[in-house]
Amino acid sequence: MKQKDMNLKEMYMNSGIDEDVLDYTLNIAENLNDYFQKLDENAEFNQLKVLKAMREEKVSEACFSISTGYGYNDLGRDTLERVYANIFHTEDALVRPQITCGTHALNIALSSNLRPGDEILSPVGKPYDTLEEVIGIRPSCGSLKEYGVSYRQVDLKEDGSFDYDNIKKSINEKTKLITIQRSKGYQTRPTLSVDSIGELIAFVKNIKKDVICMVDNCYGEFVERREPSEVGADMVVGSLIKNPGGGLAPIGGYIAGKKDCIERAAYRLTSPGLGKEVGASLNVIQSFYQGLFLAPTVVNSALKGAIFAATVLKGLGFLVYPEPETKRHDIIQAVTFNKPEGMISFCKGIQAGAPVDSFVVPEPWEMPGYDSEVIMAAGAFVSGSSIELSADGPLKEPYTVYFQGGLTYPHAKFGIIRAIQQLKTDGIITSDTLKAT
Repeated sequence: MKQKDMNLKEMYMNSGIDEDVLDYTLNIAENLNDYFQKLDENAEFNQLKVLKAMREEKVSEACFSISTGYGYNDLGRDTLERVYANIFHTEDALVRPQITCGTHALNIALSSNLRPGDEILSPVGKPYDTLEEVIGIRPSCGSLKEYGVSYRQVDLKEDGSFDYDNIKKSINEKTKLITIQRSKGYQTRPTLSVDSIGELIAFVKNIKKDVICMVDNCYGEFVERREPSEVGADMVVGSLIKNPGGGLAPIGGYIAGKKDCIERAAYRLTSPGLGKEVGASLNVIQSFYQGLFLAPTVVNSALKGAIFAATVLKGLGFLVYPEPETKRHDIIQAVTFNKPEGMISFCKGIQAGAPVDSFVVPEPWEMPGYDSEVIMAAGAFVSGSSIELSADGPLKEPYTVYFQGGLTYPHAKFGIIRAIQQLKTDGIITSDTLKAT
């Protein structure tokens, strides 16, 4: 007997979603369609930008060949680095599978361009948790502090703006590098726009022309039409298992920027005297190219998912940051539950909606590099890939979870709906809450 064709709502209900959850969430999704058109135009712009770079740098099938050993004369690796430099409008780039994650890429950029006696200044407050041990804010073996590099920071003002007066006072003869974290990390401060980063860089360069300005670009690539390197950043740094890897890169990171900064980074990644000449691309190079090609549309899907999440959860009375209508500068959506049960329930729902390990129940654990237990929902094809649908956060007050990713908008949408279903199942919200909104 031929199976009865199901409509969309029936398909959701067949996936374990209650009707009242669907009535609430699908109505919101329908009302967002006009808004999403603007995001589609931005994705199209960035898609053309990537395509233009690949054509200009003459990407060929030969670029996908595997190299091993030393990796001398690796055409695919060298061409890909030119493609990244083209996209980011920089003099050079370092794009390697030997860079294990975003924190590793940042450590390479910092440690290669700093010397004993130098000082780092963060004019945007505390950096991301894992960078605290790299710098030495929290004591750790091999930190920059152990090598005589000092650190100071200037917190943002209460309204999220730059404290220019104290930034000016903090820049001194030892200040060698300014580190600017674009995304909010595990905070609820505003994500920085490319324009605001440009204004900050211009300000500090006017005070000290030769200071190196490095931007932690994680979660921000292809969200806007320009990147921080186009507004004065000497280095932009990121992870390939976030935005630019498009969900296909299985590992890797990048540093793009001024030629001398990249040269020093390459010598630190490999060895003095070797630099960019060595480092085999192994069998991942095609994934790097294809992931980069897909990245603008994948990032667009993640942005749609974040806006959908913000709208749905704000309607249920939860504090969301940024607000649904706020212009986006990264893919992260923060949601505050004010109690651990809500945070854990939400992550359980995201995990249950994943294509991989949907049957696994996430639990808080002492994740390396963090100062408190972290809960993470990530049923991903690539372990730890946060361009794929994921949610995580430190289990401490105010119990804020950070939602990001989604290789496709339909999956991001389903993940959020499944999380709302879990909140209902666990008694965090009720049918009356859904019907009252």
